[in-house]
Amino acid sequence: MPFPQPGIFALGTPAHSYLEFDLVATDGAGQGPTTARISEALAAAARLGAMASTMGGVNVVVGFRPELLAAARHSLVPAALTGFAQPVVGDDGFTMPATQHDIAVWVAGGAGDVVFDAATDATRALAAYATLAEETTGWGYHRDLDLTGFTDGTENPELSSAPSLVLVPEGEPGAAGSVLLLQRWPHDAAAWTALGDADQAQVIGRTKDTNEELAPRPETSHVARTDQETFGHILRRNTAFGSVREHGTVFVGFAATQAPLADMLASMAGTQGRPRDALTRFSHPETGAYYFVPSLDTLIDLAGPVAD
Repeated sequence: MPFPQPGIFALGTPAHSYLEFDLVATDGAGQGPTTARISEALAAAARLGAMASTMGGVNVVVGFRPELLAAARHSLVPAALTGFAQPVVGDDGFTMPATQHDIAVWVAGGAGDVVFDAATDATRALAAYATLAEETTGWGYHRDLDLTGFTDGTENPELSSAPSLVLVPEGEPGAAGSVLLLQRWPHDAAAWTALGDADQAQVIGRTKDTNEELAPRPETSHVARTDQETFGHILRRNTAFGSVREHGTVFVGFAATQAPLADMLASMAGTQGRPRDALTRFSHPETGAYYFVPSLDTLIDLAGPVAD
């Protein structure tokens, strides 16, 4: 039975670095990388996760653009899984941009210094094959709060059941892997803090102090627009990012298939006559990419033998 990348489920890590890379062209004419070059890049990235040491003080999770991994070996990727190729546009024009890259590396640890060192090492290890296109530093906020002041991840499954819900089942292509949606959502902090707690609760769909779901639940609330009983189970590993001047949420969502993630985004944007998520009036995504996070066994296989 294949084993998942352990960092997906590793909690208690307040420091985070999210790195997204684009493969480099093979020559000055801008020609795309050759098949052999892609294999070398996949191996270099896979080694980051496969060779991570428990003594390093960090967890390293590695994901790939689905089409890139499928080109190397079709059986490694679930059928019909694609990258974030097109923006999600709501009926009123609200847009979630598509900023797909080729490789994602998520480093998480107990302190910023070890995460910084590991992220720097990862960037150097991939330098011959890929350029760093997007970088976000994340951090935990009061254990499980979002910067809105509300609890984040209330609907997350328990750790005992999470693997069975968000990993590709055994026997299917990509078994023990997971689909990752990675987005950065800056907040309009001034507009949000201008609301009172009662109005904020209407936006979220829960109370701030007790985290109880409102009854009746506003149809435009974030809870209603992302209800996992409707769309399917996901595991949220969100963190805060930014500084006093600009800050927000890094959305880090895992699922066994792309459908619950994609359907939630469409629901939030307000497509097909549905109401738009009220939270998108106070926060907007500026990045959006899907990656497939293969099993640890697959990483070891892709990494190949390492010279002594």
